[in-house]
Amino acid sequence: MTATTTSRPALDEERTDLLAALAAARASLTATTRGLSDEQAGETPTVSALSLGGLVKHVAYIEEGWLRFVLEGPSAMRYDLPDGVTWADLGAGTAREIPQWVVDHQDNFRMLPGETLAGILKRYEQVAARSEEIVTTLPDLSVTHPLPAAPWHEAGAQRSARRVLTHVIAETAQHAGHADILRESLDGQKST
Repeated sequence: MTATTTSRPALDEERTDLLAALAAARASLTATTRGLSDEQAGETPTVSALSLGGLVKHVAYIEEGWLRFVLEGPSAMRYDLPDGVTWADLGAGTAREIPQWVVDHQDNFRMLPGETLAGILKRYEQVAARSEEIVTTLPDLSVTHPLPAAPWHEAGAQRSARRVLTHVIAETAQHAGHADILRESLDGQKST
């Protein structure tokens, strides 16, 4: 019996470039965590509530959600409000009930009890592998879905897989910059 392997089709130049840009942004972000303990990764060394572990966790969450959107459309990103709660209530901090997706979003900016930096990084690697699989196998980067209803999305707006990828790259790169500041504030180290 011989083992067989399935090779992926050769990627076109656009997908190759997008995946390389995303990989570079990811590498910049994760480099800021090298040599840190779990405690250090959870610290918030600036006036911001951001931690290095929380940033990696957040970026993994965002990437996973947006790539799920590429496959499933707006149902992958639900922003339902409890009965009787409005966006104005939520924005003003007067909502009588906070939706679970808001709690989840807030929790994805920090390390929770029991979480480890190694676990967060491993999860991010899994998300990255799944994203690469989606981008590699998607028939067309022009596939487009309407954005879910939310105050931060323009009514009727749509996003193509291509635009989603550029958004994820920009988000990852932006947070890699934040991570550089956090790391330098934490222990004086620079990731570059």
